[in-house]
Amino acid sequence: MKNLKILSYSRITDDFVSLNGDLILRRSASDEPNNVARHWLSEIYSKIGMEYPKFFKMDLLCKAGTMAAELVMRSLNMVNDEVKENWAVLCFNAAGSLDDDRTYQQTIQTKENFFPSPAVFVYTLANIVSGEIAIRHHLRGESSCFVLEDFSAPVISRAFEDALDTADFGLGGWIEFDKGHCDVLICAVGTGNQAELTDFSAENLNSIYQKKY
Repeated sequence: MKNLKILSYSRITDDFVSLNGDLILRRSASDEPNNVARHWLSEIYSKIGMEYPKFFKMDLLCKAGTMAAELVMRSLNMVNDEVKENWAVLCFNAAGSLDDDRTYQQTIQTKENFFPSPAVFVYTLANIVSGEIAIRHHLRGESSCFVLEDFSAPVISRAFEDALDTADFGLGGWIEFDKGHCDVLICAVGTGNQAELTDFSAENLNSIYQKKY
């Protein structure tokens, strides 16, 4: 088995953004909870200085996942146009694409008010977020999306380990956005001998996920 390490990780939640254990942005306590959907992700995009016009066409799930992946890849100095061969992209959540499914359902609910939107419909697949991350960072390799009942560090770590039997690196993790609430943990995983790197394990993954700021 490969000696897998967490090369970098980021968290985006309703309340904060962190990178490798350091808080980089906190949502104002005066904001209303639904500002997560309306303003919070746009604020993060602005604060981190991301320049990616396609971001504005994405649904909220893809926006959250793409920004978290952006932070990780930046920390590894890998945000560029170079094709990255043999990178696995693995995404997990509980709601799938329900946030978009509900929105799309409203557009086809009645014959009297029938206005289906292709711009919404394209995001009624949970695996679109893994595709968006792969496109943004020119990753070529396995791309998967799994729907779980809840965040499960053992399941996620096992899936990464299986993918990295053949892939060189893995990028992804828990990417949940539902009913205005955001909960994202993205990791880059690979081999390494640096003492400062954290071992990739279910225990360490759960510890990162549970950390509050």
